Amino acid sequence: MIQNERIKYLNNKVERQGDYVLYWMQSSHRTQYNHALEYSILKANSLKKPLVVFFGLTNKFPNANIRDYSFMLEGLYEVQKSLEKIGIKFVIQRSLPNIGAVETSRDASLVIVDKGYLRVERDWREYVSKNIDSPLIEVETNTVLPVATVSNKEEYAAATIRPKIKKIIDQYLVLIERNKPRINSTSIEIESLNLEDIKDIINSLKIEKNVKLSNDLIGGTSEANSHLELFIKKKLDRYEELRNNPNLDYLSKMSPYLHFGQISPIFIALKIQDSGSPGGESYLEELIVRRELSMNYVYYNQQYDSIQGIPDWCKRTLILHENDPREYIYSKKDFEKANTHDPYWNAAQNEMIYTGKMHGYMRMYWGKKVIEWVKSPKEAYEILVYLNDKYELDGRDTNGYTGVAWCFGKHDRPWIERNIFGNIRYMNDKGLKRKFDADAYAKKINDYISHS
Repeated sequence: MIQNERIKYLNNKVERQGDYVLYWMQSSHRTQYNHALEYSILKANSLKKPLVVFFGLTNKFPNANIRDYSFMLEGLYEVQKSLEKIGIKFVIQRSLPNIGAVETSRDASLVIVDKGYLRVERDWREYVSKNIDSPLIEVETNTVLPVATVSNKEEYAAATIRPKIKKIIDQYLVLIERNKPRINSTSIEIESLNLEDIKDIINSLKIEKNVKLSNDLIGGTSEANSHLELFIKKKLDRYEELRNNPNLDYLSKMSPYLHFGQISPIFIALKIQDSGSPGGESYLEELIVRRELSMNYVYYNQQYDSIQGIPDWCKRTLILHENDPREYIYSKKDFEKANTHDPYWNAAQNEMIYTGKMHGYMRMYWGKKVIEWVKSPKEAYEILVYLNDKYELDGRDTNGYTGVAWCFGKHDRPWIERNIFGNIRYMNDKGLKRKFDADAYAKKINDYISHS
């Protein structure tokens, strides 16, 4: 069952006598447990029409680079093969997604799209809703619970959104039935890129190509499922105890796959529940409560990627201490090159540069230190967004923007006042060393780089 709360008509246009139903796949790159795809199949079957799936490949997604595109295209290749097996045509074209969706919709009876939360994604959907001659129906499938159903406002913290989630979660934490199209669409002739050679496509794109590809992570639902299975089998039992130790690999690696919609968060949650592991509750807090809190922030705060998006008390205390003396001042280039006095910060930055993923605990320390080592909070915010978006495979994401905002006090409480930070939570290397062997972490990253 696809709950009505997941479905939203983005315009008031009526269905036409088109040649097919179009699913504009943009944020949910999977065929497994994808509410938008299943809804599209049901609609196509009811209209006795074939279903076509479209993806627009743009050079211009903000801050994305070769690392992101490679991971994404690996996943889309798997999507294509999976769709072909059930008789659905997958069309991928080099175009702005909104422009391509409008063009491909000209022969469609109606258009379905998965929900996106970032500004650019919402702008694309608004453009298409106004410029097509058929209905545009948005289906939310990248959250466990629909964002607007959980709350109709920006939540203050996890403590305020958690009870709202727990009250209704059981009705949404269910897998949907998978359907098959009644009419095969693979013979429909629509121009599409050949995904057999991803390198050729990458080479043809005008994107940033100076970022290294990740050696540790490959895109696609099958890879996501493999990581999840290993996590549940080998790591979940001790997740709560060991997740904050970056010297140990006790994280699930799900965030890049969730970012590209290559795996369903509902599927993950149910697998975690079914395991009966003692670490399950702690992991579900992160997957559901914290992740849905980040969705809530980005959905209701249009300044989510700016220091203007943080609470007023955070702005006031940071401004009050903006002119406090700094022991160290670094430039954006210094940070990007991991050229600071702090071996632990440098290791965290290099982990992100070389692997595409920084350990979650180090990500907090990494963000806090940039605040301490630049001339103004605004400059720190801009540097952190830039670095996170450029190097993290799960950058340009609600979790990433919320993580940066958290470093500046978002979803947190005031702490004891101190230099530079005011009442914002402070972190230092002594805190790292109390939790784990920080020198071993720095050595581990340096050894990784030397062997890369």
